[in-house]
Amino acid sequence: MIPVVDPFSITEDPKMPFLAKAINPAEARDKLEQYLLHPACGNHNVYLHAIRVIRYKPARRCMIEYDLEICSPQPEKVTVIGKVQAQGPRRSTYYVLNSLYNAGFGQDSQDGICVPETAGIIPEFNMLLQRKVSGDTATRLLIEPGGTALSRRIARAAHKLHRADIPVKRRHTMVDELRILHERLSIVARMMPDRAERLERILDSCDQIGAATPKPELCGIHRDFYPDQVIADGSHLYLIDFDLYCEGDPGLDIGNFLGHLIELSLRTFNDPDALSDRTEAMEEEFVALSGEHTRASVRAYSVLTLVRHIYLSTQFPERRNFTEPLLELCEQRLARCIPKL
Repeated sequence: MIPVVDPFSITEDPKMPFLAKAINPAEARDKLEQYLLHPACGNHNVYLHAIRVIRYKPARRCMIEYDLEICSPQPEKVTVIGKVQAQGPRRSTYYVLNSLYNAGFGQDSQDGICVPETAGIIPEFNMLLQRKVSGDTATRLLIEPGGTALSRRIARAAHKLHRADIPVKRRHTMVDELRILHERLSIVARMMPDRAERLERILDSCDQIGAATPKPELCGIHRDFYPDQVIADGSHLYLIDFDLYCEGDPGLDIGNFLGHLIELSLRTFNDPDALSDRTEAMEEEFVALSGEHTRASVRAYSVLTLVRHIYLSTQFPERRNFTEPLLELCEQRLARCIPKL
């Protein structure tokens, strides 16, 4: 009997009816045998031992872990992650991961900066497969002793990613970033009409910061770079989740990461500056590698990311107590850039 752990009841999702097959042991085993990329794979070479649903957003996406044993001269136990998208597997993500893996981000990378190895696509499940990597997320490790050294490693990893510059058609600009902010904060204003005027002033300041940020030299960027997207395992540092990879401002990745780190510091220590040695080390390391001209966009996107967290704080019950502190923090940070706020 193959155990299936599904704490989200994903089989009841009418928008993704194929999820029921994805966690049916017999159907999952058949498709893994058919599509899994592995030198030893062929008929009856893949044995399924467990299925776990680990993340789920109704009608949009899901992540499923499969514990496997692959028969080769030496049996190998492997866990693969199946990333399911309602609209279908993102073949562009598969292309980016494969391109990076073959461009110096493989498991044998000399600097230890890697991406997970792709393991195939199961079209019937709208699923992209990749090997699960071991280690802890930077979210946990950055708040521990040694976090400053890790922050410098992450800055070097981002710079390496930008230099790889895997070409893609999608582009994300400051105009796009500001549009998203206006959309998200308008939702907050409707939820909290007593804060609408403050939110409007914040958005006005964001527009001014966006207009004042120098135009960048575009390159391939992660675009969703924050501590949960980095996994550290000894000498290896893995960058994960490239669904939003696009052409954009390299300062966005580090700015976004710093904004998340400041917000994490506020929630964890009730002090946005508690991890300032980490944020300062990351900014300085990245600017030293990428050039002083990137500092302005790093700082701009850091503030804009904090502003976006005002919206994010309203989407999670455990974060709603931080909406007002985030509002105050954003007003303070924006005031440093725009004195009239």
